[in-house]
Amino acid sequence: MVDVLGHLALALLFALPAWIVWDGRVSLAFVGTVLATAMLPDVDLVLRHVVPTVEHHGVTHTVLFVTVVSVVAGALAETVDTSVLERWWRESEGHAVSDGAVFLFVTGGFLLGGLSHLFGDVLSAPDVSEPIEPLWPVFDKPISIDVLYYTSPWWNLGLLVAAVSLHLALGYRDGYLVELVDRASPREDG
Repeated sequence: MVDVLGHLALALLFALPAWIVWDGRVSLAFVGTVLATAMLPDVDLVLRHVVPTVEHHGVTHTVLFVTVVSVVAGALAETVDTSVLERWWRESEGHAVSDGAVFLFVTGGFLLGGLSHLFGDVLSAPDVSEPIEPLWPVFDKPISIDVLYYTSPWWNLGLLVAAVSLHLALGYRDGYLVELVDRASPREDG
């Protein structure tokens, strides 16, 4: 498991296609959703205080868990007020949100955030913790590649700098960052 910065960096890397799929605020909202769920599998660190049988790197570190939570979150998002997202969507994309789009948007964001975490743990778990079994119950063997080191600032901070740089470049290419800078700069009357 990379440290928290590493998990956030991997989530940002997994979310890069958002800048190609959508424009402006919608891309940013999707990236934010992925980023907010990057630590989802580590909910076991909290759950083990409530349910003593829950282990770190156990069931919450599986594709099954991440998928179920993602689908439930998407279904819940469909039932709440999504007027802000719908307004951003109309402003950025130029059309209304289609039926089921909020479900897919939230489910996809949660899924990418959670899967990025699992990917980071597969790349780095054995140096400080047990390897994970991300494909349980289909395949109940640990999967570990062990190429990143948990305490390595070069990997964790380096990945974060690379991910943020790529997002800034794509946001600039998309024109969204230019639009934000233009809105923030003082206007001259003349």
